[in-house]
Amino acid sequence: MGSWAEEVSRLKIWVASGVLGIMAGPLLVATCSPSEVHLRWQGGSARFSVELADDAEERAQGLMFREKLARGAGMLFVYPRPQFAAFWMKNTLIPLDMLFVDERGRVKAIHSNAIPGDETLIPGGNGVRAVLEINGGLAKALGIGVGAEMRHPIFGEAAYWPC
Repeated sequence: MGSWAEEVSRLKIWVASGVLGIMAGPLLVATCSPSEVHLRWQGGSARFSVELADDAEERAQGLMFREKLARGAGMLFVYPRPQFAAFWMKNTLIPLDMLFVDERGRVKAIHSNAIPGDETLIPGGNGVRAVLEINGGLAKALGIGVGAEMRHPIFGEAAYWPC
């Protein structure tokens, strides 16, 4: 964590940017809601408004045919139990970052800038409980990496960062 002056500077940048929901500094308020995910990692944190894709039909549709995704938004794909997960970009029109998350809320893999329309499988590995899709390049821009922790009600009391 940086000095008080650095934290104030980060907050000023966040407020001045007009980007609701994304911060490079620590979370000021970390409420738990099904429509939000919070991420924290060494040196930063972020909050995204999310649409849930928590059944087979919603997961199959995903973000296909969408022409844009707000900077502070994403889609959270939720599986009933940890499993092997792989995605593709068929019929997806915007580049996406995919954060593959384990059963306790830790990011285990990130695929950056998935190519729109590409039908190549993007594996996230075994033991995936959720996948967060956000705008392509955003994970790197914010500093989100493998090991970041996600806060969301789906992870329950055993989460690394419980609600």
